[in-house]
Amino acid sequence: MPPARGKSRTRSYDPAKTRAAVTAQLGQVGAAVAGLSPEQLALPTRLGDWTVRELAAHVAMAVGSVARNLRQPAPSQPETALLDWPFATVRFASGIDDDTRALAAVNDPAELLARTAEELAEILPSVPDDRLLPTRVGAMRLGDYLVTRCVELVVHTDDLVAATGVEIPYDRQALATATRLLADVLAVKAPGGSVEVRVPPFAVVQCVEGPKHTRGTPPNVVETDPLTWLRLATGRMGWADALDAAAVSASGERADIGGYLPVMS
Repeated sequence: MPPARGKSRTRSYDPAKTRAAVTAQLGQVGAAVAGLSPEQLALPTRLGDWTVRELAAHVAMAVGSVARNLRQPAPSQPETALLDWPFATVRFASGIDDDTRALAAVNDPAELLARTAEELAEILPSVPDDRLLPTRVGAMRLGDYLVTRCVELVVHTDDLVAATGVEIPYDRQALATATRLLADVLAVKAPGGSVEVRVPPFAVVQCVEGPKHTRGTPPNVVETDPLTWLRLATGRMGWADALDAAAVSASGERADIGGYLPVMS
């Protein structure tokens, strides 16, 4: 997938709200994991052969990378734009898997998440939003990287709920940020204006080549809720399954966007 720069205007995110969203959702995950029994931590997840223990360790690792990377020297220039990030992560999947397993093998996941929250609270307030930090996918602005941490947190919160049955609240701003970013990624992957994808109350994007709609009711409309959209966008749910479950509505001859999903895996 070619880089997103030049193909789609990157949405702006309020840095203060994004920071607060990461902190809030990390707190929700930490509280939920702290209440899990050893038996629950050993439950399987929908992420290959990861258990809940490994999933929780991965969340700690993903968010903990903010503090770890900020302790490194700042790169001289950005290498990865926000809309490039979802396309860049797949090539690092093997290394992420290895690091997750190693971390989970020697750490209590609840303690990991608590330490991650403490480190984030200590370092984040003193760092400006435009500070560059090294990441697996290349140097990024802190503000952009925190948007990606919202995606990690919200998507994996849903994974934890699916695995354990434990209700975990979603911070509204974190859910909105994750929804909007992955909706924008669809517009990058399938550029055009013939289909309107609606994920109320957070996002509306135009995508797919063809006649562009300009006024009135669009002829091709896809609509779903935020969690269903995130599952579709990340491959947790298939397009046909979502249609069968009436979790998504699609009207118009061009409204089948299943061929463009997932947008991130």
